[in-house]
This record gives sequence, structure tokens and C-alpha cells, in this order.
Amino acid sequence: MSSWEPIGERPARVGLIGLGAMGRNHLRLLSAREDVELVAISDPLPEMLESARETTNAKSYIEPQAMLANDDLDAVVIASPTTTHLTLGLAAVGRGVAALIEKPLAATPSEADGLVTASNVTGVPIQVGHVERFNPAVLELGRLLDQGWLSTVYAITSRRAGPFPARIRDVGVTIDLATHDVDILSFVAAERPTRVSAETAQRVHQDHEDLLFGLLSFPSGSVGMLHVDWLTPAKRRTLTVVGEEGMFELDYLSQRLTFTRSTDTTNPHLIRGYAPTFEGESVELPLASGEPLAAELDAFFTVVREGGRPVVNVEDGRWAVVVADALLRAAHERRTVELDEVLAR
Repeated sequence: MSSWEPIGERPARVGLIGLGAMGRNHLRLLSAREDVELVAISDPLPEMLESARETTNAKSYIEPQAMLANDDLDAVVIASPTTTHLTLGLAAVGRGVAALIEKPLAATPSEADGLVTASNVTGVPIQVGHVERFNPAVLELGRLLDQGWLSTVYAITSRRAGPFPARIRDVGVTIDLATHDVDILSFVAAERPTRVSAETAQRVHQDHEDLLFGLLSFPSGSVGMLHVDWLTPAKRRTLTVVGEEGMFELDYLSQRLTFTRSTDTTNPHLIRGYAPTFEGESVELPLASGEPLAAELDAFFTVVREGGRPVVNVEDGRWAVVVADALLRAAHERRTVELDEVLAR
């Protein structure tokens, strides 16, 4: 039975674990919120803690477990390396502290299972930091799909590429980045895949794969393809959704969403006078821009104050890890992996 209760309208007492790239963004946003009291920060590097003291009056800890044990917290943001998520998440939940755990939820499916069980048993909410779900372009895409702009989704193609981030040492590109796209493809398809196949490569990372091409098959017949790498010299973040009535194209970075209508394929147009095309009319859809991470924190603190299901809950985070792990297995074993087979283990 749940013993956790939402805190109501008072300011939430919050701790932050990790001052890496995402942690510093959380620090900036948490420090500016009027509905939050940032009471404690933890990071293993004293110089990072010293820098954080310049912008906040929060207490500082080298050891995050000491922070969780000593401070009276309502919520914690865990932005530490992936391999620490299980231990820190369990410690937070065990103390009745709502947790926002940066994606991926955990390094392995079994670790993700442990966090799911702890949250379900105690009722303490865990939100997973799949920040792309809060991108204005993704939110609008979801709204238009709900309205029926595409009666059938044929294919979803995702590309998430960029230079190698030297700070990521504990996992490869599949667990670290492809979990974003597994979550988004499942969100767009409005269902979870049944089987996957993949190819990976290791070019610059010392210990893990840094390139993934993955194929996801969904129960409805929709097909998803994802390309993720740490090899591309410029950051690229795009999504294409093709369906019966046309095609959506989305750029996460510019928060741009376009729709191209299907057209009459019996009357081709010519490109430069010789290349036939059946390209339909394209429109750029109006969006209100915004910072996805700020919207993610809004959603988290709504749960902390009012209760309810997180937008991206612990089960969603677990599923992304399960599918990412299946993609790695498919590449390693050079075969298609059925998700029923994985879940039965």
C-alpha cells in the first residue's frame, strides 16, 4: 500500500545529485523557481560544488547518500552517471522522496526492474528524464496525431547524431542516447514494439559502441528506424513520420515541425525540368517555443504537489531500457530479437 502523499502547495524542498552537463542545467532552472527551495546539492568534484555555491545557498555534499540521509527532502533530481541510478533511486524512494531520474532510468533491465518495484511498492513517484517528450514540436506532433492527421502510421525514422561526449564512459550510445528515440518512437506509434534488429559499431569510444542502426517492428505494422551515433561532427536531431495522409518532419533543435500532404501520384512535377517528383504541399506548423527541461520540471513538481502519474513514469523508463538492451543483443547475436522473449526472462 502506498505511504507517499503529495505535499500540496508549499514550496518543495529539493536536492540535486550531479553537476555534469544536465545537472548544471537543472541547477540553473531549480535555482530560479519560486515553488522550489533547493536545499542540498551533491557532486564528487569539490570544484563543481564550489561553483554551485556561487548561485545558491544550498548545502553541499561530496557523498549523495549523506545528502539523502541528512536532509529533509520532498524531491530529488538524480543527474549522476547512469550506473549510479539504481542505488540512488532506491535510497530516495526508501526515504519517501519523489525522484526525477535523468534518462536512462538504469544501465540494465534488471536494474530498471528494481526501481519499478520500489516505486510500485511504496507509491513514491519516479519520473524519468526523457526530456524530448516535452519538446514543443513533439507535443504538437502528438496533438496532431491524436486529432487524426495520419489515420495510419507507416514508418517513423529518427536520427540522433553528434560528436563524442568525453564525459560518457559508463555506457554506450545505445543506452545513453537511443533510449530517447525508443521512447519517442513508442510515443508516436502509440504502442510498444514487438521485435527489434540492429547493427552497431565501435570507432572512437574505448569501451562501448558509438554507432547504432536499429529497426523496430510494431504490432500495427508500423516500422521504426533509428540512427544514433557519437561520430557525426555536428549535432543532428530529427524525426520523420510517414503515414497515409502525408508526412511530418520534426527538428528537435530548432523546434520546427512541418507537414507535407500526400499528393496525386499520377501527375508528377519536374525538378529542374527533368527529374519527376510527386511532392505534395508542405506547411510549417506554428509552435510556441519553450525550454523542454523547464516543462519537464513543471510536470515533475505538479506530481510532487498534487500526485498522479508522471508524464514519463518509471514503467516508460524501464521499457526504453529493455528495448535498448534488446537492440544491443540483436546486434551482438546478429539476429532479430522478439520482445516477448526478452520480457519472459
